Amino acid sequence: MSYRDVATKPVLAWATVAIGARMPVAMAPLALVFLTRERPGGYTLGAILAAVYVIGEIAGAPLLGMRMRAAKARPQLAAGLTVGALGFAALGALPDAHPLVLGAAAFLAGAAPAAVPGGLRALLTSLVPERAVAQALSAESVLTFSVWAVSPAAVTGLALGVAPQLPLVLAAVLMALSVAGLWLLPVGWKSDEDDRGGESMLRIMVRAWPIYVTGAASLSLLALAELVLPALLEQRGIAVGWAGPLLAGLAIGSAVGSLVYGLRTWPGQLRTQSMVLMFAVSACIAVVAVLPTTGLLATGLVMAGLLQAGAMLTRNLSLREVLPPSALAAGYSVMYAAVGAGYAASGSLAGALLSVVAPSTAILAGVGLTLVLTVVGVLGEVRPAASAGGHTTDGVPERAPVCGGGDT
Repeated sequence: MSYRDVATKPVLAWATVAIGARMPVAMAPLALVFLTRERPGGYTLGAILAAVYVIGEIAGAPLLGMRMRAAKARPQLAAGLTVGALGFAALGALPDAHPLVLGAAAFLAGAAPAAVPGGLRALLTSLVPERAVAQALSAESVLTFSVWAVSPAAVTGLALGVAPQLPLVLAAVLMALSVAGLWLLPVGWKSDEDDRGGESMLRIMVRAWPIYVTGAASLSLLALAELVLPALLEQRGIAVGWAGPLLAGLAIGSAVGSLVYGLRTWPGQLRTQSMVLMFAVSACIAVVAVLPTTGLLATGLVMAGLLQAGAMLTRNLSLREVLPPSALAAGYSVMYAAVGAGYAASGSLAGALLSVVAPSTAILAGVGLTLVLTVVGVLGEVRPAASAGGHTTDGVPERAPVCGGGDT
C-alpha cells in the first residue's frame, strides 16, 4: 500500500483549505491566554476564555454536524468558517473589551466552525478511491499533528514579539482565506439520504456511542501528557523549559505514527486494533509518570504519540463501517465533540488531583480513567455485534450498532 492515490491536485487543494481552517483552532487556547495576560487577573481570564472556546466547540460540533447535508455541504462549511473568522476578528480587534464580550466572541469562534473538521474529513474521503481511504485519513492526521506542533511556537512568537492580539488576527485571516479555498473543492460528496433506512440522524449517532467513548479515552491521554507534564518535570527536578520540546516530540511521534499506519493493512478487526493500541498508549503514559530522566521521558512520550495516532485512526475508520455515508460528516463531528470532552474531563480530573497528590499519582489516576473508558467502549462494540444478526425494527433490517468490521 502507498500514498500514491492521495497525492493528487484535489487533495492538495483540500490540504490548503484544511490548514487555513485548523490552524486557528490549534492557536486559539494559547492565544486567548496571551491576549489577556497583561490585564488584572489576566491568566485566570485567559483560561476561562479558552474553556469557553472549547465549550463552544463541544456544543457546536454535534449540533451543526447533524444538520450538514452531503450533496451541498459547501454553503454550510463556508457559513461556519465565516462566522468563526468574525469571532476571531472580534477578539483581535477588542482586546480590552468587557470579559462578557470576549467570552461571547470566544464561544462564537469555537462553535460556528466546529462542524467543519467533520465536513472536511468526509469531503477528503470522497476525493480518493475507496481503497485509499485509510491512507487519506492517515495523511489528514499527519497534517493535523503538524499544525498542532507548529501553532504554539507561532502564537508565542507573535504575541510576545509583536502584539498580544496578533495571533487572533492571524487566525481570523487564515479562516477567512479557507472560505475562499472551498471553491477549489467540490460542493459536497455523493450520498443517498435514503441510506438511513428511515432512522433519524440522532438515533444513528447514538448507535455509535462505543466508538465515541473510546475516542474520548484516546485524547484524554494527551490531556494528561500536556497538562501535567510541567508539574511532573518539577517533581523530577527537571527544568520546566523541557516541556515544550517533550510535547513537540509527542506531536512528531503522532505524525509519524499516522504516516506508518497508512502504509499497510494491519491484522485484526478495527475494534481489536483500537483496544490493543489504547492499552499500549496507557502503558506508555503510566511509565512516563515514573521515569526519572529527560531522555526516558522523551522516549516514552514519542512512543505514546506513535501508538495514539493509530488508535484515533481506527476510531475514524470504524465510523465508516457503522454509519451510512449520509451520516459520516455528522459522525465525525460528534467524534470531534467527544474527544474534546474527553480532553476536558481528563484535564479537569488531573487539575483537581494536583492539589492533593503528586503529579505522577495524578497521571496514574488519569490512566485508570482512560482504561475504564476503553473497556466500556470495547464492551459496547462487542456485545451489540454479537447479538445484532437478523434483528429488525418496524420491519426494517437493523444494522449492528457497532459491527467491528474487518481489516482496514
